[in-house]
Amino acid sequence: MKWLFIALGGAGGSLLRYAMTGWVQRIAPGTFPLGTLSVNILGCFALGLLAGFFAGPQLVREEIRIGLTVGLLGGFTTFSTFGLESFHLANGGEFRLAMMNMLLNCVFGISAVLLGYRLAERWYGV
Repeated sequence: MKWLFIALGGAGGSLLRYAMTGWVQRIAPGTFPLGTLSVNILGCFALGLLAGFFAGPQLVREEIRIGLTVGLLGGFTTFSTFGLESFHLANGGEFRLAMMNMLLNCVFGISAVLLGYRLAERWYGV
């Protein structure tokens, strides 16, 4: 049942990301990826809100919790997961690990994009 909730949430989150990114880019002038930035910020806020809610005394079925966090918000933006994990490290006093997580994700993530793009250029003559 968890897999179904994740799949349905992921599909919904992906559609929401596509719609919101496109909408923001249409109303925002220029080439800065404001649509992606807005999705990442909103996704981080929503995941923080849900994580705080789920940490409280209310009982929420695991399938629903996972469907919303891993599925819906995971499809909307994985950046929100990165944000929450970094927050948990910092909130637990692991400031060095939080900074390392942020630095490594950004540096290696962008480096991996660069490497993949350059390989595609070489292999496919892009």
